[in-house]
Amino acid sequence: MARDRRSLSRRSALRTIGATTGVSVVSGLATAAPGDVVVRNIGVANATGRSTVKQAAEDVVREFDFDALTVRITEDDLQGVASDPNVRYTEQNGVFMSQSHDVSYGIYQTNAYYSITECYRAEDVDVAVVDTGIAPDHPDLESHLGDGTYSMQSLESPPGWADDSGHGTHCAGIIGAIDNRQGVLGAAPRATMHAVKVLDDSGVGTASHVAAGIEDVVEKGWHVAVLPLAGKQNSSLLADACSYASNNNVFLAAAAGNTGNTGECPDCVAYPARFSECVAVSAVDGGGDFAPFSARGPEIEFAGPGVDIVSLSPTGKEYRTGTSMAASYIGAAGAILIGEGYTPTQARQQLQTTARDLGLPSDKQGYGMIDLKKALGIK
Repeated sequence: MARDRRSLSRRSALRTIGATTGVSVVSGLATAAPGDVVVRNIGVANATGRSTVKQAAEDVVREFDFDALTVRITEDDLQGVASDPNVRYTEQNGVFMSQSHDVSYGIYQTNAYYSITECYRAEDVDVAVVDTGIAPDHPDLESHLGDGTYSMQSLESPPGWADDSGHGTHCAGIIGAIDNRQGVLGAAPRATMHAVKVLDDSGVGTASHVAAGIEDVVEKGWHVAVLPLAGKQNSSLLADACSYASNNNVFLAAAAGNTGNTGECPDCVAYPARFSECVAVSAVDGGGDFAPFSARGPEIEFAGPGVDIVSLSPTGKEYRTGTSMAASYIGAAGAILIGEGYTPTQARQQLQTTARDLGLPSDKQGYGMIDLKKALGIK
C-alpha cells in the first residue's frame, strides 16, 4: 500500500507546495545554501537506502511502494545521501502542468464512431484521468464514475478528487461521456472513469504528486492511465512510476506538451510522454494538419485530435485545445482494445499497425492517426 499519502496535514501540504512553487518549468529550482531545507525526490536501491534517507530527512513528504521517497532535507544531508551506494538518484521535485488552451470531430477522425455504433465501448475497463480531478456529479459521467484518489492537497485544492479546474473533466468527457443524447459523446462511453487528482485548480503539481497518482492507478488495478499533463524537467521518480505502471500492465497515454510555439522544437516532447513506457501523443486539427502549438520529436507515437475539441466542463460543456485532448482519445482507444481482450502491449501494437498515415513527418505524427475501425477489424 502507498504510505502516508493522505495523512499530510494542510500545513505540511502547503509547506511542500511552497517549497516548489518557485520552480519554473523553464528554469528549474534556484540553488539552495548548505543549511537550507529543500524538497527532493530520492530513489533508493534497497531497504537500507530507504532507512538512510528517512533518518537524514527533516520529514518524509511521501513514500512510494516502488523504491523512492519524496523528502524535505537539508542541502548538507542531501550531499551525504547522494553519495550513499544504496541511493540511486536525488532530484528536484519538478513542476508539471495541464496541457490545454481554453479556446468534435475527434470521434469521426479516429473512427470511434464505428466502434461505438458496433458496441465496442470499453465496458468493464477502468480508465484513470491523472489530472485535476473530475466533476463528480456531471450527468454525462456520474452513472459510470468510479472511485477516485488524490495526492494534491492545498488550501486551493482541499482533500478530495473533485475538479476545481475543469481540465480533468474535459479529458474525462472525451474518453467516457455516455451516449445520453445530451452534453457530448465520449470515444469509450462504457468505460468506468476514475479521477486521480495530482494537479491543483490552476493545473499545477509536482513530479511527486504525479508519481503518487500513477502509483494509485497500479494499486487500484485500473487498466488505463491518461496523463494529460507535461513538464520540461526530467524526473527519475516519474520514470520509476511509469516503469512501475507499465510492468503492472497499465496502458499509459501521455500528452506530448504544448511547447511547439516556444522555439524549443524540433525535439521538445515533454515528460512523462518522453518516457518509452508512455504513448506520446501530438495534436492535429480537424483537417489532419499539425497543430503549431504541439510538441514534436522522435518519441511521438500517434497524432490525435487536439484543436477546438468540444467536451465537458464541470457545469456543462466547452471547447478546449491541447495535446491533453489528443492524448485522451488515444487513452480511450487503448481502453476499447483492452475491453476486447488485448493486453496493453498488444493494444499499443495494434494501434500502431492500423494507424492512418496523415502525410506528416514521423516526428509530428509517429505512426499516424489511430483508426479504431481498422484496429477492431470492423467492415
